[in-house]
Amino acid sequence: MRVHFIAIGGSAMHNLALALHEKGYQVTGSDDEVFEPSKGRLQSKGLLPEVFGWFPEKITKDIDAIILGMHAKNDNPELQRAKDLNVKIYSYPEFLYEQSKNKTRVVIGGSHGKTTITSMILHAMHYHNREVDYMVGAQLEGFDTMVHLTEENDFIVLEGDEYLSSPIDRRPKFHLYQPNIALLSGISWDHINVFPTYESYVQQFEIFLNQITEGGVIVYNQEDTEVARVVSETNNTIKKYPYTTPRYTVENGQTLLETPEGPMPIEIFGEHNLNNLEGARWICQLMGLDADDFYEAIATFKGASKRLEKIAETNTAVAYKDYAHSPSKVAATTRAVKEQYPSKHLLACLELHTYSSLNPEFLEQYQNALDTADSAVVFYSPHAVMIKGLEEIKREQIFEAFGREDLTVFTNPADFKTFLYTRDFDNTALLLMSSGNYGGLDFNEVSAYLK
Repeated sequence: MRVHFIAIGGSAMHNLALALHEKGYQVTGSDDEVFEPSKGRLQSKGLLPEVFGWFPEKITKDIDAIILGMHAKNDNPELQRAKDLNVKIYSYPEFLYEQSKNKTRVVIGGSHGKTTITSMILHAMHYHNREVDYMVGAQLEGFDTMVHLTEENDFIVLEGDEYLSSPIDRRPKFHLYQPNIALLSGISWDHINVFPTYESYVQQFEIFLNQITEGGVIVYNQEDTEVARVVSETNNTIKKYPYTTPRYTVENGQTLLETPEGPMPIEIFGEHNLNNLEGARWICQLMGLDADDFYEAIATFKGASKRLEKIAETNTAVAYKDYAHSPSKVAATTRAVKEQYPSKHLLACLELHTYSSLNPEFLEQYQNALDTADSAVVFYSPHAVMIKGLEEIKREQIFEAFGREDLTVFTNPADFKTFLYTRDFDNTALLLMSSGNYGGLDFNEVSAYLK
């Protein structure tokens, strides 16, 4: 089968390209720019475009499928050529569904925790040599790619993102997978550029529940009131399995999970991660992995990339970076680090980087999100606000939104770096939360400074 990717360099797109190449497909692609690590990984398999740009002559009738990435625009010349030639065009999630129509589809949905839960499931399966197909939103230890597709595996585990499918398909990705088994971890308003009201956002999860195949299963976080509500109100004839956070203790910076065999030390920490763990355990059980085997495997799980990832530790200090940017995740992550290191001074730094977080109307959602930190910093770039075409944010709005008078606010990357590199981190836990990089912060430099 011959497949051509329009915008092959994206994180998800290049991983799908690598997976199809591994499966034996003939893969080509185009992009106007490709950055690392996508660039090197594509190059190593001979899939990197020789010249960057869009070339409609690449699109010919003998192509079996076009896979269209979100980075491409509606007027992309290759897309227009594909339409003219009537070549079949798929969005990324559409094509994944085509690859998994004859498999048991396990879809992990929710505003937060998706990547971690999917990673936990795959780690447990991999630990016990249970082969499954998958798509996950982070690079995992022990896995070559973020996408793996075969003809023979019975299960496919898919991280179910609620963002749009492609420039010409405005449906949320997780609406296209039609799961046999699904999980909902939590619902908290996000992506307000696409879902301008809370109600319109929640509706996407109601639709997701209706997409579960008849007689299928929903595993859901009963502690999230919105999740519990939408699950209770769905008319879909599905089995419903609620889960709650398991019991655990923290002793001398070590989290101990209560199991039927007694307390078990684990590598991850934080109430939200323990809640994620319980959801993953339920899914693994439905996939045929019993609780004892799950606990044995999860004891060695160190977390997904960029999710509470430890970047430095000394005798007196520790530093983590985390992808957290939504209000609920910021609050949960900050609380988790403080719980794990109660005797250390917690310095929590948050970059407002996404469209939602930089929107003045959305800012109030961050009320009290950083309250458990001993010191709190918020960084945002006025230039990023301008590029996104948003209303200017004033410093006073940040203070009011977070509800902390002692908040430190930075808008200049150099000033933020100076702040970090002139601090004494003795007896400190540093938490850097962002889906960006604070205007060019080198996390390796931060690690070196702490050491």
